[in-house]
Amino acid sequence: MRARSVSATHERVDPEYLHPDYRSTQHRAPREALVALPAGAFDIPGPLVPPGFVRSGDNDLTTHGASAPQGEKIIVAGKVVGEDGRPVRRSLIEIWQANASGRYHHPADNHAAPLDPNFAGIGRTFTDDEGRYRFVTIKPGAYPWQNHPNAWRPQHIHFSLLGNAPVQRLVTQMYFPGDPLLVLDPIYNSVPEAARPRLVSALHMETGIEGIALGFRFDIVLAGAKSTPLEP
Repeated sequence: MRARSVSATHERVDPEYLHPDYRSTQHRAPREALVALPAGAFDIPGPLVPPGFVRSGDNDLTTHGASAPQGEKIIVAGKVVGEDGRPVRRSLIEIWQANASGRYHHPADNHAAPLDPNFAGIGRTFTDDEGRYRFVTIKPGAYPWQNHPNAWRPQHIHFSLLGNAPVQRLVTQMYFPGDPLLVLDPIYNSVPEAARPRLVSALHMETGIEGIALGFRFDIVLAGAKSTPLEP
């Protein structure tokens, strides 16, 4: 996997470093020109992630407590492919998310919603030889944040994709279809309008488990005209 750059022949899909409506970018956006790296700087192989780093069941976020977590059980699955459509094989994917009440299992989250002792909100897996991945989890809740008056984040899952070196880490967010909070969310709206639908998963009944869990499909394209928007 390589960290991508946007070709001049392709439309911009990634958000700008500074998006004024997303307040925290005003503090962390670069104030000086970025350092130009030589071509191929991100293609240098690094240590491979050992297979034992991902244990059996790490892709099922619903099985690590004393009982089942609260909320709607869902399956999230898809493929990771390159610009040419070829699968990205044996690549590490990590996800993290809020619980069904919209609270993260993290000491910095002081949202008044309850913690779920049976849900840590973290999972990982490797893509297979076809570039496919699969997670079993709980649909996350929306939650308030302090960006602007009456600000609520849409339901979302964070994705972290890691190639064969730490500098290749790519991060994005997956949203759910039909969420009315999307039109109000400055993080989602920091992405150029034409590329925003690429961050929204699709309801996919074949991915789900009948009578148990709905399925959502979220394919990730790492580069090219159809690439998935990534966080700066």
